[in-house]
Amino acid sequence: MARKFKSSKLVIASHNPGKVREIADLLAGHAVKIVSAGALGLPEPVEDGESFAENAEIKALAAARATGLPALADDSGLCVDALAGEPGIHSARWAGVEKDFAAAMTRIEAALENENDRSAHFVCVLALAWPDLHVESFEGRAGGTLVWPPRGRRGFGYDPIFLPAGYEITFGEMAPENKHAISHRADAFRRLIGACFQI
Repeated sequence: MARKFKSSKLVIASHNPGKVREIADLLAGHAVKIVSAGALGLPEPVEDGESFAENAEIKALAAARATGLPALADDSGLCVDALAGEPGIHSARWAGVEKDFAAAMTRIEAALENENDRSAHFVCVLALAWPDLHVESFEGRAGGTLVWPPRGRRGFGYDPIFLPAGYEITFGEMAPENKHAISHRADAFRRLIGACFQI
């Protein structure tokens, strides 16, 4: 059985404002005060894991150790079928040091130039770590296809080129509350909340 979350404060182990905002929205309604690793000035740990789960755990444990508070980390990325799952765990790295996702999306489109298969999926793994180094992890997914050119200015990262299955608008065009209902992060959060926040 998963450990229940009973603290009043939670560190979001991220320096990505878009991700922190999305996580805060998903935790709305649960009586917990959120502070981000970026706001606390915590260094970003080296993400040298070989999976989303390993990288999420690295970030969550680093923040929990540094603050003495429970910490929640998200490792997520876009997996393109025709590119053997790339960029996958390297999704942020494809955007470079400047976090230029427009360039990363262009890189993906160039790699797919001679491909008919445009299927892709987002993966999100949430790792919740306590100061005693106990960790609970939860994975969520969202399937869809890639479109070009990018559409919409909402969301962040690869959202403007991702068309979720069953929809005619991209994550980049969706209102946040609609994306939160179907995204990979929302899927992982449902599992997290059900296991750790609900009694």
